Amino acid sequence: MDNSGWRPRRDQSDPARLVAYDVLRAVHEDGAYANLALPQLLRRSHLSGRDAAFATNLTYGTLRLEGRWDAIISRCTQGRKLEDVDPEILDILRLGTHQLLALDTPAHAALYEMVTLTRNELSQNRGGFVNAVLRRVDEKADRWEEIIRASSASEAAFLATWNSHPRWIVEEFEQSLERNGRKATDVQTVLEANNTPPKVALVARDVTKRQLRRAVISEGLPFSQPALMPEALLLDSGDPHHLRMVQTGAAGVQDEGSQLIAAILAEAPIEGPDRLWLDMCAGPGGKTATLASYAVERDVRIHANEPHEHRLDLVASAVDPFADIVDLRLGSGESIGAEEPESYDRILVDAPCSGLGSLRRRPESRWTKRPEDPAELATLQLALLTSAFAALRPGGVLVYSTCTPVLTETRAVIEKFLAQTPQAALRDPAPVASDVALRRVESHDAMIQLWPDTDQSDAMFIAMLSKMAS
Repeated sequence: MDNSGWRPRRDQSDPARLVAYDVLRAVHEDGAYANLALPQLLRRSHLSGRDAAFATNLTYGTLRLEGRWDAIISRCTQGRKLEDVDPEILDILRLGTHQLLALDTPAHAALYEMVTLTRNELSQNRGGFVNAVLRRVDEKADRWEEIIRASSASEAAFLATWNSHPRWIVEEFEQSLERNGRKATDVQTVLEANNTPPKVALVARDVTKRQLRRAVISEGLPFSQPALMPEALLLDSGDPHHLRMVQTGAAGVQDEGSQLIAAILAEAPIEGPDRLWLDMCAGPGGKTATLASYAVERDVRIHANEPHEHRLDLVASAVDPFADIVDLRLGSGESIGAEEPESYDRILVDAPCSGLGSLRRRPESRWTKRPEDPAELATLQLALLTSAFAALRPGGVLVYSTCTPVLTETRAVIEKFLAQTPQAALRDPAPVASDVALRRVESHDAMIQLWPDTDQSDAMFIAMLSKMAS
């Protein structure tokens, strides 16, 4: 298949486009996660190689730019409101618009494929509507940015629509950028980074980086060097789960920002013994496994807590190479402080959060999150942090992290906790981060906020606390 995705004329739907359509329907109708639905459908359809790559690019690309495509489609439906278009037809129009405007698929190819898909999956008489709308989309292909800008109520509204983010998320990012030492106008590059497919980051755990590189080369997977962490390797394309080392847990798939969090906790200086660590919110186990790769060299045990049984099973699978030093605990993190006071030397609280820092990887989640989610989650985050701190011994270290830059879930939680906890001291994690990373890592007010545009990682927040003797 060439870059256009063109196929010879036929009566059957193109399998790659059909997979992309089925994923969009699963996401929009059933609330499925694209990163789970897509691999299942690729396997079921027996797609591989360039066909699988095309289906993947079409699926994720359409989801990332859904807001932009909807704004364009709404201007091509002959006065018909977008909410009055059948959901399954709208998904086909989104796929067609993405091909026309982002993939540069020839118009005759995109229209033929989408009309064929419509007639085969829905009905013959609906193909005409799809054809007419996509023709109007294509007629103004080089003018849509100008049209959307001119019709937007403000530059901020245009920014949100054209970059395909809900307005409230854009505003949250702007506020966070300013509080973390950047300019609010930097939001443009953050949004663009969220719409850029991320490379898959691998981490060497129970193998060396050299062994991992050799395995990647032997599988013929193209790779590049990491941006942040020395034990990482970035796959330019290909399925990392074909690697035997990933299948066994000797290596893992883990964002570089997530790797940095584990390294900061493991390498931060502490006073006194260093024998017992806690990962309070361990599921699905990536950070626990990376922590275990440090702990195994130091005669340290790790307690991995997770309140949900199915996620604890994922933790067990992730830490299998280190099972002899990791103890699994099924239960609420909010009770650990009372049950095990001052018991742990190092504690990680990778708190449940809105996940708005991982929009590169989970593009559909930007449309399912609500503006009130961060405030609701902050209550749980503070409770978990309070419990974890009670379980930390004096002289030990605690790292609080989230995969979101939203201030309500990050700085505000830390500031509220410090105000009510005299024993707690905020420690700047930047010196430790800079020691373990490939380059200098900056903090602002002794807290780190990573960004996808500057750090090529998810937008992870990192704060480090220690406990003074009472």
